[in-house]
Amino acid sequence: MVDVAFQSNRTAAAQSGRRRVGLRNALRRKSMSAFLMTLPLILLIAVLVIYPAIYSLHLATLNKAMTKFVGFGNFEFLFKRDTFWLVVKQSCIFAISAVIFKALIGFIVAHFVHNVPANKQRKWRGMLLVPWVIPPAMSTLAWLWLFDPSYSAFNYTLSIFGIGPIPWTGDAMWARFSVILVNVWYGAPFFMIMYLAALKSVPEQLYEAAAIDGANWWQKFRYITWPSMQTLYITCTLLSMIWTLGDFNSVYLLTGGGPADLTHVLSTLGIRYLRLDQLSLAMASIVCAMPFVLPLVYYMMKRLSR
Repeated sequence: MVDVAFQSNRTAAAQSGRRRVGLRNALRRKSMSAFLMTLPLILLIAVLVIYPAIYSLHLATLNKAMTKFVGFGNFEFLFKRDTFWLVVKQSCIFAISAVIFKALIGFIVAHFVHNVPANKQRKWRGMLLVPWVIPPAMSTLAWLWLFDPSYSAFNYTLSIFGIGPIPWTGDAMWARFSVILVNVWYGAPFFMIMYLAALKSVPEQLYEAAAIDGANWWQKFRYITWPSMQTLYITCTLLSMIWTLGDFNSVYLLTGGGPADLTHVLSTLGIRYLRLDQLSLAMASIVCAMPFVLPLVYYMMKRLSR
């Protein structure tokens, strides 16, 4: 009996061991299959993202003739110039201001469209998405015509009410306002459509129950809408911040960084040096934008992976 029981235990242990080995082999095969399936995407990211970033950093460490390694000399040159720190300040003001207004306008418009009768919502969504689907360069050129000092449509309208012409792109304050306005115009629809989709996913029964309990609009937003859409709010804000920091069209096409470099951002400062045939400084200024963008990308990916 003892031998039979011992033999039975050995057989069970052997079977258990074979099952574990088989499971490990299956997991290895699945892991290898998953790796092979994602390998093209990994290679694509390496070619289109990692390699250009490394090569840009390499170019930023060369001299003006692009023949000699100078280390961090180009970065030291930038950090000692007041223009660079002015551009950093303007980039932060531009990105933060534009994202706040885009999020606010998108939130208000999304609630407006959400309360429109269902049979009319498609028309409203189509009209309000037009600024977002038009290529940014094309829409920026249209705004440039509206801001033109010679035949500005805005100034013509203001002159009807006896208001003098406004130097939309000739004065530093108005030029900053114009750049932010254009960026908000074609960026707010993104927030609107994302918020609208999130609002439709919140069950109406929650609002009805809150109304029965006597909740006002602020309490409904605080305890129902915001908790249901918090992740989306933060993700959209981070994504828009990344896009805005890299925005080139609304600044370069409207003002070219002027007047007197007072509307330059990091994305256009590189073009300024490139036009002066200083490729290494242009690359250095673009690389300086990475510390602003990479933490946002990391935080956004971290939130999305939860």
